[in-house]
Amino acid sequence: MTRTPPELTDRAALLRNRARVAADAQPPFLHAIAQDELQFRLSMVNRSFSSPAIVTGFPQVWGDFVPKARVVPDDPVLDLQEGAHDLVLHVMGLHWASDPVGQLVQARRALRPDGLFLGVLFGGQTLSELRSALAQAESDLSGGLSARVAPMAEIRDLGALLQRAGLALPVADSVTQSVAYGSLKSLFADLRDMGERNALAARRRSLSTPALFRRTAEIYAAHFADGDGRLRTTYDLIFLTGWAPDASQPRPLRPGSARVSLAEALGSVETPLPDQVKIPDND
Repeated sequence: MTRTPPELTDRAALLRNRARVAADAQPPFLHAIAQDELQFRLSMVNRSFSSPAIVTGFPQVWGDFVPKARVVPDDPVLDLQEGAHDLVLHVMGLHWASDPVGQLVQARRALRPDGLFLGVLFGGQTLSELRSALAQAESDLSGGLSARVAPMAEIRDLGALLQRAGLALPVADSVTQSVAYGSLKSLFADLRDMGERNALAARRRSLSTPALFRRTAEIYAAHFADGDGRLRTTYDLIFLTGWAPDASQPRPLRPGSARVSLAEALGSVETPLPDQVKIPDND
């Protein structure tokens, strides 16, 4: 009997959090960094795109990122037609997906052959300081832990997910941004303004006590403050690149099919190994 895995995210809470993100002229600063990085990656691709799509929970921020793009929410079932797009962007939402592979598979199916997928999400080092301080504070006060910061994938795992989703030529890279906050309250305000407050399905529904946040602030300041007493915070943006498979794409040669030795390619002299290697006795 197959068991359905538990949902990672409380979808209703996530949508409420995102709805609070204002449609300002300036996007939240981490979204702005993500946009700059994605623009750079698109500029490195020597082609134009006629039918792009953007998958995002922040249409007010990303809606006009690519001209004439179809913008759809990152619902569990994406509102994209199979083979309809030559570019699909999945932005700032995969870290909340209960089924990230499913999201990538649907994005791949929406691509035409040799279409480009680009994604950006928060990765494993994001809020590592806050995660550590909250866990220690809660353990000190109650002797247990509750779900407070979403688990985020490491870059090597995300690269493997691209392959599992059937995307060719997969690449995963990251940009780490360190931010210093004057107080824990300022950090929480930034997370609220980015729509990144706790939306875990397993989160505690009762209000947290002021004592928990006082203790968290003490631990944070003791272990993660800089020389000016400001709280260092890490944000890890991971960028994913892959292509819908196509016969025109380069493919690795079969093992043993090379016609030139590595020594010839490097212009060096190859020294053959002896037929037998004698291993000296240890006696």
